[in-house]
Amino acid sequence: MDLTPRQADILAEARSRGRVYVDALASTYDVTPQTIRRDLNDLGARGLLARVHGGAVPAHSVANVAYEERRELAAPEKTRIGDAAAALIPNDCSLIINIGTTTEQVARSLYDHRDLVVISNNINVVNILSGSPRKDLVLAGGIVRQSDGGIIGGAAVEFMDRFKVDYAVIGASALDEDGAVLDFDIREVSVARAIISNARRTILVADAGKFGRTAPVRICGISDVWAFVTDTAPPRRFGDICAAAGVELIVTESVSDPA
Repeated sequence: MDLTPRQADILAEARSRGRVYVDALASTYDVTPQTIRRDLNDLGARGLLARVHGGAVPAHSVANVAYEERRELAAPEKTRIGDAAAALIPNDCSLIINIGTTTEQVARSLYDHRDLVVISNNINVVNILSGSPRKDLVLAGGIVRQSDGGIIGGAAVEFMDRFKVDYAVIGASALDEDGAVLDFDIREVSVARAIISNARRTILVADAGKFGRTAPVRICGISDVWAFVTDTAPPRRFGDICAAAGVELIVTESVSDPA
């Protein structure tokens, strides 16, 4: 796999302990935290590790993490992604926000926006925005998935087909280097496709850890979205596809991030 000796040791430790931490690794190898973050990002891009707050875990261990725990995965990265995505959305417009912990962060970042019509199949999004100024909040009908508050299934698809909005905000469970945007639940994917087809501009929000995962159901291709907001530069092939399709790629990476 052409790993450096340090990367090989980090990978072995992550697999042995279940998690590694940036600060501890920097101390062990007598390098800067930024150097360790680059190692972890590289291992993540190869599908070997997944970034979490403060460090990384083996990629396979992320697949079945409970929803409440997923909120804590890459939390600082999701905050930056949410802020950057919200900056793309003006006041006085309509939008749909889909299921996901990163899309929920976008909702938090939209709290002070005004004159929005916000439609969602995510109960958490409505709760986050309740009480915020000058917004109409519309919740989809359908089957409620109690594990995460997502509303899925045929009724939710039909509901989304009633609208034509200015923006959609969607997430993903996994991203493939060939540009595929992926998820696990075909019922959720059906709703996501309806959201995309009924929005003038679609914003995909996903942290770089999604490149270290796989999922079986295709939502769309990256060329089907208007903008992609993430925390670290994507693999070169994926980035090239974005450039060729005219997708606005926004990378929020910060060398001062303590994660």
